[in-house]
Amino acid sequence: MDLEKYTHLAFFSGLSIADIQLLVPLFAPQTWVAGTVVFEQGDCAEYLYLVVSGELTIRYKPDDGPIMNLTRIQPGGIFGWSAAMGNPTYTSGAVCRLDSEVLRIRGADLRMLCGKHLELGKVILDRLSAIIAERQRGQQSRVNTMLTNGMRQQSEN
Repeated sequence: MDLEKYTHLAFFSGLSIADIQLLVPLFAPQTWVAGTVVFEQGDCAEYLYLVVSGELTIRYKPDDGPIMNLTRIQPGGIFGWSAAMGNPTYTSGAVCRLDSEVLRIRGADLRMLCGKHLELGKVILDRLSAIIAERQRGQQSRVNTMLTNGMRQQSEN
């Protein structure tokens, strides 16, 4: 994999050359056309993805309602973090909104690397936790808006 092509991504920002050299062999590039379903909610959570170009939509299907588009993941963004956390399945789905290039890494490989290289592992975990926290804040706001709009529509009928 061409290391120079990807070092601009926030995930690699500030890492030493040695750390990047440990990570790069674990990543594989993938390309998809718009409309491609990367994974569905409930699928086996195997990979964590970094968006190089394009855009993906993260969507969630509650048990009692229609599919909700939660967020858009743009270049530099990360999705599929259920795999990095060791969850057995993805808690949401991902579909390409635009033609996209991503890097993917097996969650098990990332966890193993973090266990062997504790300092690098701490940096990666800090980055992932910040992304997860930010996304959950954004999702809560979107869900609140959808609920409010739904309640207003019900009261008007």
